[in-house]
Amino acid sequence: MLAKGLLEPAHDLLGARDSRDSLISGLRSYYTGLPSEVSRLRTGVKGIDDLIEGGIPEGFLVAVTGEPGCGKTIFSIHFINQGIIDGDRCIYITTEESRESIVKQASQFGMDFGKAMEDGKLIIVDALMGREDRWSLKSLDMEALVEKIIEAKKELGYGRARIAIDSLSAFWLDRPAMARRYSYYLKKVLSKWNFTILAVSQYAITTAESFGWGIEHIADGIIRFRRALRGGELKRFVIIEKMRQTNHSRYLHEVDIRPGIGLVVLGRIERRVEDYKLPPDVIRRIIEAKRKAEEIL
Repeated sequence: MLAKGLLEPAHDLLGARDSRDSLISGLRSYYTGLPSEVSRLRTGVKGIDDLIEGGIPEGFLVAVTGEPGCGKTIFSIHFINQGIIDGDRCIYITTEESRESIVKQASQFGMDFGKAMEDGKLIIVDALMGREDRWSLKSLDMEALVEKIIEAKKELGYGRARIAIDSLSAFWLDRPAMARRYSYYLKKVLSKWNFTILAVSQYAITTAESFGWGIEHIADGIIRFRRALRGGELKRFVIIEKMRQTNHSRYLHEVDIRPGIGLVVLGRIERRVEDYKLPPDVIRRIIEAKRKAEEIL
C-alpha cells in the first residue's frame, strides 16, 4: 500500500509537468528504496565518462584491471586529479612506484599533485619505499592499509572522498587465494566512510588473468584495459565489463596516451571476439585454477 504522504498531494500534481515528474520520481524512490538520481564522480577522462553515463556512482568500488602498460596508473592519476578539481578529499595509495614518481608522472600531464598535497587536498600513501614518515606503509598489510586510509581521511577533513589504490592486487601476490577475502574486508570497512574507490588489479602477461580472483566479484564496476600488437604497433583498449546502476557501453574502445594530456578515448572499434579471446587450453587452465582457489576459501 502506498504511503499516505505520497497519495495526498497527487491531485495537485496532475496539472503541471514538472510536478508530475517529481511525483514519478518520488514513487520510484518509494518502491525501490533508491534515490531517483545517481550521484556520479567524473573520472577525469571524458571519453570514459561518456561510456558510463557521466561517471562512477558515488560510493562504488571499481576494479581497474589489465596487463602492465595498459594505462591503469594514468587512469588512476586522472581520477584523483578530477577529484582535486571537484573539491573532493583525495587519497592515492601507490605500491609499485614511489610517491615522487607518481607526482612526476602527474606533472607530465599538467597535473600538479605537489601543490595539491601542500594545499591539503591530496595525500599520497607510499607503500613501496618502506619509509618512516607518516604517509608510508612499511609492509603490504591489508589492515594497516585500511587504518592508514581512515587516518588520511580524518586528516583531509569532512567532505566527499575518493581513493585510488594502485595496486590492490599487490596485497595478495603471495596469497592469491585471499583476494576475495581481502577485497570484501576493504569494501565492508570503507563503505561506512562513503569512499569512492578505484582498485587497480594487475593481470599476468602470459594469461591476461588477474593475480588472485575475488575483486571482480566484490567490485561494483569493472573497467578492463587491454593491449595488443597490431601491424607492429602497440595498441591499447578499454571496455566497461560491469557498472551497477549504469546503462554502460558494452563495446571495446581504443585509447591512447598523449604527451601533456594523458589518457584519451579514440573511439569504438569493430573487433571479433576471436581477436582477443584466450586460447581454449589457457581458458581451461584458468577455470581449473579458479576452482582450486574456491576450495581453499
